[in-house]
Amino acid sequence: MRNKIIAVNAAIVLIVGLLSFVIVRQSTLAAARNPERVKARTERDAQSVSARLQLDGLRIERWLAVKATEPAALEVFNKSSDNAKGDAATAFCDSVAGAAKSVFSTAPSLVAFVDANGKIVGRNGSPLERGDDVGASYPLVKTSIAKGVGGSDVWIERKNDKYVVSYAPVRDSSGKVTALLVLGMGLNDAIAKVNDLTSGEGVAIYVHDGKDVRLAATSNDAAKAVEQEASDEVKTAIGSGHAASGNAGSVVFAASPLDGFGEGKHVAALALGASTLIESPGALAWPVLGATVLGLVLVIVAGGFLGSYISTPINTLEEGLLAIVNGQSDKRFNMEHEELGGLAFRIDQLLNALMGVEEDTSDEEGRLSHPPSAKSYQPAAEVEAGADVAALKSEAAEVYYQRLYVEYIDAKKALGEATDHITEPTFRARIQSMEAEAAQKHGRAVRYQVKRADKEVQLLAVPLS
Repeated sequence: MRNKIIAVNAAIVLIVGLLSFVIVRQSTLAAARNPERVKARTERDAQSVSARLQLDGLRIERWLAVKATEPAALEVFNKSSDNAKGDAATAFCDSVAGAAKSVFSTAPSLVAFVDANGKIVGRNGSPLERGDDVGASYPLVKTSIAKGVGGSDVWIERKNDKYVVSYAPVRDSSGKVTALLVLGMGLNDAIAKVNDLTSGEGVAIYVHDGKDVRLAATSNDAAKAVEQEASDEVKTAIGSGHAASGNAGSVVFAASPLDGFGEGKHVAALALGASTLIESPGALAWPVLGATVLGLVLVIVAGGFLGSYISTPINTLEEGLLAIVNGQSDKRFNMEHEELGGLAFRIDQLLNALMGVEEDTSDEEGRLSHPPSAKSYQPAAEVEAGADVAALKSEAAEVYYQRLYVEYIDAKKALGEATDHITEPTFRARIQSMEAEAAQKHGRAVRYQVKRADKEVQLLAVPLS
């Protein structure tokens, strides 16, 4: 019984649990790997990188514009010799670099003072690049000086250049643009800063020189590995001014232009998207299996309890009936069980009927557990006429109960019924209980007489007053 209950319920739990696991896993994988949503998220990542770089560039431009008006910037061209101008420019650039670290939380890699000819007058931290013609490598420098405007760009042309630069014009006392103040953040530092805005798969910066697309910097090898496949999307993004996405095998990437960087459109940010919208989507279904295992454990525990609850009384009934078959005719069950107690009681009744034994309804102390049946009781009004009331009333209680017991047993034996189970104390307690109930019902004391009728023995109540 126990094993069958456990097996059936365990099979149900296992089937439902495995089916739920498969459904949840497939649904999660399908939702997490939706190509259109992955593509859209990757484009948003690229746009976020592009917007952040443009915003940072604009903030630095405005901050440099204020720094370019400081007296120290104007003093550079008031020096009489080139060395003095270089020293003054270097000192000024060092002060700007220190202030920029406090404002932007990142130390700039380059702060340079560039004259109207596009040559470096001085830079922070070193005198080695004085006189270098950055205007030749980056024509936009001279253009910006000529127009008197600031801007941002990506510098990768020179051997040691890997900067995201911003610049602002420096004007003399007459308002004429005489130089350009340039601040450059390391390209790798800039990429690392914006990488947190994406899913973390990789970020890259590309520069278009008018003919070809060049990879300026990447955050990891994965971003570098898609360089060839991404070049067309980068060109499309730069040319259209909108984000463009593509695939390199299972890798999804998107490019977004950096408007305002350089002269015209020639810089773009690339972001690699994760192949899934959810990290480890398949793992989300594992708790279903955990719940299934828990369900199996509970089935085993509950099945064991339920099996014992049912099988134990059944075994008791089986063993008792076997004992009766083997000759133990006085065997009775008296079982207290919510489901099988009634069955045991009916079996006891059947055994009593088959063996001709009157059911003993008294408890261990001889008290009746329920009133006598209708066949065992007759209202006092029916026997008043034929009863010797005076004799019953005058008879001593001890003699009365002993006599009534003897007459009852004799009457039972005369009908061929077994009386071994009826003891005098039990019989006396039963009669006393019946007398008390009858007295309470009729409002007067009664005693009983034994009468045989219809092949059965009856106890008839006789009122004493």
